[in-house]
Amino acid sequence: MMAVRWISFTTDYGLTDGFVAACHGMIARLAPEVRVIDVTHLVPPGDVTRGAAVLAQTVPSLPLSVHLAVVDPGVGTARRAIAVEAADGSLFVGPDNGLLVPAAEALGGIRRAVHLTNREWFAPHVSHTFHGRDVFAPVAARLALGADLTTAGEAVPDVVRPVPPHVEHTPDGVRAEVLTVDHFGNLQLAATTAPLGGPGTAVSVNGRPARTGATFGDVGPGELVVLTDSAGHLAVAVNGGSAADRLGSGPGDRITIMRYDSRSTP
Repeated sequence: MMAVRWISFTTDYGLTDGFVAACHGMIARLAPEVRVIDVTHLVPPGDVTRGAAVLAQTVPSLPLSVHLAVVDPGVGTARRAIAVEAADGSLFVGPDNGLLVPAAEALGGIRRAVHLTNREWFAPHVSHTFHGRDVFAPVAARLALGADLTTAGEAVPDVVRPVPPHVEHTPDGVRAEVLTVDHFGNLQLAATTAPLGGPGTAVSVNGRPARTGATFGDVGPGELVVLTDSAGHLAVAVNGGSAADRLGSGPGDRITIMRYDSRSTP
């Protein structure tokens, strides 16, 4: 396989311990000329859904890479360690828990997947609790150097896929699950469309007054706005504030958005 110059790295490891540095070090020892792009290491601990969403929305902006992602509450259990090739040739390395699938689909879908069973590709000593350093990082480094995916392990016909988030369209609006909450408290919904009208249309969000807009400043300070975010999803925001705090909502909660003349209490 063709060597690549980049490894992207996404985890829930945080920034107060040495976990991220240890993985960087493993990559540098095996592939010193490969550059690492840190996507984020602040995924909420064990939040596979959030990690998957961040990765899926980031990879289309990155160069052809090996994407190393570790949000792995099942580390050391019977869950598989996998590598996945996407339709565009990008490679993904991480746990088989649904984390990698949305990102691979964002790059055209999964072409093939391998269960990582070739221990010669791992660190000499594999910890039961730190596969990011001992399994996934060395595999990612070898793939970035051009090693053949087929020698990493055994081909598998399918991988674990995440449960699709709830989206319910109505003639007057949409009820959709919160997919992620970003640093600013904006609520990104699983829905990408809704019959709400153009910018400036009066709507209700879980019974609260809001307006549609193209950007945050289309409403007054402290007001709710419904817009399409940079990833193409419907989002609820507060101009100069946090929609998550205003609505008391977070990932997995459902938000009802209706045209004002048909607003309802969720």
